[in-house]
Amino acid sequence: MRFVGKVYRPPSEARSFLVQATIGCSWNRCLYCDMYRDKPRYRERPLDEVLEDIALGGRAFPGADKVFVTDGDALGMGTDRWLAILDAARAAFPRLRRVSCYATARNLLDKRPDELALLRERGLALVYVGPESGDDAVLRRLAKGATAEEHVEAAARARAAGMAISAIFLLGAGGVERSEAHARASARLATAMDPAWLAALTLTVVPGTPLARLAARGGFRLPDVRGLLGELRTFIDEARPSDALFRTNHASNYLPLAGRLPRDRERLVALLDAALAGAVPLRPEWARGL
Repeated sequence: MRFVGKVYRPPSEARSFLVQATIGCSWNRCLYCDMYRDKPRYRERPLDEVLEDIALGGRAFPGADKVFVTDGDALGMGTDRWLAILDAARAAFPRLRRVSCYATARNLLDKRPDELALLRERGLALVYVGPESGDDAVLRRLAKGATAEEHVEAAARARAAGMAISAIFLLGAGGVERSEAHARASARLATAMDPAWLAALTLTVVPGTPLARLAARGGFRLPDVRGLLGELRTFIDEARPSDALFRTNHASNYLPLAGRLPRDRERLVALLDAALAGAVPLRPEWARGL
């Protein structure tokens, strides 16, 4: 199996077979993101290489039951190319349960409903979408490339096709200035997107990114730990998905939490209140990371 540059996958894909079908991110303009800046030119890998890697993976890891297709927004590939990858994955991995990938709202909106349904039928079961915020002012400042309403429409299209959605939000994305507006709007967007999986990560100001340069000029200030926990409390308390598996297990977070929303809302809020009161230990800085 061959990889170009750094490769990222969600925590829940830790045991998945990774295949790099695209290199970089076709958008690659988000102010905070450093994930694909080592790959400034977005491109698709030659399909024969991708299919060869899948076949090699099937021989090396025949028991694998999940495949994660990288890089940043692999759903942007054409449908015919996707179908070839999905068919190869089914042939290579007899126990395959699902194929998943990162996706942007634009990726989903650019696909016709019948294309999305066909991709789901052939095995693409889960898409990870990171709106990061539900506040349009924050989305514009972060250069996300889509509005909150466009994320709602994109999620509706994925659900209509039978795909599950994992939605990712970033604590601190609004800075100190829009902290409360960001938390409340993010809860509203999580409700409207109604994902099966829901995650909150904590924004890291990575050196060399446009956000770091903005922060150096005084244009952005990340909330302190108490402020970040307050955002998380608001988000959990106000989000109303139908039934979402919620996690803050990413290494960037100060307080790992797990539960279902809405079922476990009161328990999670109580844990946050205890943490804010100093009764629950937080992850130390040395243990945090991207």
